[in-house]
Amino acid sequence: MARLIVKSPYIKCGGSQNASGYLQYIATRERVEIVPDDRPPTRKQEQLIQKLVKDFPDTKELLEYDDYKNVPTKANASSFITLALEQNWSRVQSTEGYTKYIATRPRAERLGSHGLFGDADHVSLGKAMDELNHYTGNVWTHIISLKREDAARLGYDNAAAWRTLLRTHRNDIAAAMNIKPEDFRWYAAFHDEGNHPHVHMMAWSAKPGQAYLDRSGIKEIKSVLMNQIFQQELLHLHEEKNVSRDELVRQTRQAMLELAQRMRDGLCICPTAEKKLWELSQKLDDVSGKKVYGYLPKPLKQLTDEVVDAMEKLPTVNECYQKWWELQCQLNDYYSEQQRQRPPLSQQKEFRQIKNVVIQEAEHICQDRMSFEDIAMQQEDEQLDDCSMSYDCWELRKIIADENTPLEERDKAAAELEQIAHQGDPHAQYIMGLLYRDGGLLVPDAGKAKRWLELSAWELPDAQYALGKLFLSDDPDIHDPAKGLYWLQRAADSGHKYAAYRLGKEYLTGENIPKNAAQAAAYLQQAAEQANPYAQYLLGKLCLMGEGIPKDKESAQYWFSVAERNGHSYAGYFLDRMERQEDLPPPNILLSATRLLHHMGNIFRDNAPRPAAPTGIQIDHKRLQRLREKKMAMGHKWNDHEDEQDHGMGGMSGM
Repeated sequence: MARLIVKSPYIKCGGSQNASGYLQYIATRERVEIVPDDRPPTRKQEQLIQKLVKDFPDTKELLEYDDYKNVPTKANASSFITLALEQNWSRVQSTEGYTKYIATRPRAERLGSHGLFGDADHVSLGKAMDELNHYTGNVWTHIISLKREDAARLGYDNAAAWRTLLRTHRNDIAAAMNIKPEDFRWYAAFHDEGNHPHVHMMAWSAKPGQAYLDRSGIKEIKSVLMNQIFQQELLHLHEEKNVSRDELVRQTRQAMLELAQRMRDGLCICPTAEKKLWELSQKLDDVSGKKVYGYLPKPLKQLTDEVVDAMEKLPTVNECYQKWWELQCQLNDYYSEQQRQRPPLSQQKEFRQIKNVVIQEAEHICQDRMSFEDIAMQQEDEQLDDCSMSYDCWELRKIIADENTPLEERDKAAAELEQIAHQGDPHAQYIMGLLYRDGGLLVPDAGKAKRWLELSAWELPDAQYALGKLFLSDDPDIHDPAKGLYWLQRAADSGHKYAAYRLGKEYLTGENIPKNAAQAAAYLQQAAEQANPYAQYLLGKLCLMGEGIPKDKESAQYWFSVAERNGHSYAGYFLDRMERQEDLPPPNILLSATRLLHHMGNIFRDNAPRPAAPTGIQIDHKRLQRLREKKMAMGHKWNDHEDEQDHGMGGMSGM
């Protein structure tokens, strides 16, 4: 992989020190004749290298050092020693042993009487040295190096190419050094030496004390030069399918999304994480102020990190994190100077959100907050009975829901369906309400959704249920808890099993109505007897906890068993834990690791690399965000019906 090395030491000028000697050195070195020497390094070279890496440990990052370690020859030793000395000029020029070596080295490719170049077409070495002799600020001595094969292939094996490059980007380099363009001063020389031809660039500000260069600035300089030098190769990287960045991103994204989905769908048994979450929840109770990672005492931060790292050991999490990490490494190879080691997940800044999720989960445990494992229900709680629907309405609904049908035909079908709705068809009215609520094919409009659902609700329990949820949403234009609970009650009285379940949840959470555990249990009992697996499962949890109804382990096992037979995976999880443990911890502890795994799945999904935008008609991301916010305001999860939304048809898959 092609690499560019940039080193940026500096010389402090003023008093007895100045940078003119270094300037003269880089300007007058003659081109080194490239003569391969495969003989082993001399004893003196070995001793000097040992001293160099001891005195200047960062020289181990040089490409020349890699060459010497891989193939220890006289030629490679000479190349490393030369560049290591040049990189540390300000410190070695006063050291006798180093100075003697420098003085006996050959000199550089000349452009006329010397090799110096800068902004001007013709550089006076004498004037440049005199300027530096009287300068009292810091002078940075950038060393920019390429591998021989890269320099030759890309045309950067001569001074003219480097002069053009540095002139083109002098303002970018000035900005990275926090120097105004008009105050930026620089000279450079090209050294065509060994396996790594390189450029020495001296840069400073006309106003001493103005310049400042940190690691981010060096990275910026490197990035600018890399993008120019390897421009064609970077374009090729994107275009070549098998090795392209886009293909790599696509494959990684697909793998990460599949793994993230497994996290969100799966159950998690992680005793270590459960134990540490319980410990964290107990200690959080004594913490005042903000309960976020950055404000926690150090011991609680460490405990939070331990929870994250325990979850990282889960196979799915580890595999997903590894996929993400490998992609980052491959994409950053062009900017790499050293091998990277994957840090623990708790120390990966891109995923620091996970830490606050851990803290939130610990808070839920501390507060004994009820959880509702019913995300899957969102896909099945709004089904419509086809048997009582007119043929015209059924046919139009079929066209609207078919994503393979041309958009023009679907739009036409929606218009015809609206005409039928105006004629008083309750099923057409219900479908129109969902279309306006969910968006996709039609622009979301809560007002129109409410109007159509109200008309349909006088006859259809499904519309009553949908209308109840709409009134309980956070949309300020339609939010009305009293009406929402009224219509949910109407639907429950009509035998709608999801309405009874939703009422049970409302009485448990107390968000829109005062908490009443006994009333909640009654509605859940009703829904459970109607074969609602989510109600059966939740009722089992209430029996296990003794909330709203007497604590009854046998009843809990019964309802968990019924829910499991109806396909509720969490119910089976509880049954398994009940069989293996005599003393069960509270249900919120049992599910803490599972909930955390689900949260992590969402975070990994959100951090999955984005593929290049496809061509064709697209929805602007800001508009898409507004649509999502609208859906959330109407009571949906943020990703509820996400697939349908993306394909222009929302909320119809369950009909």
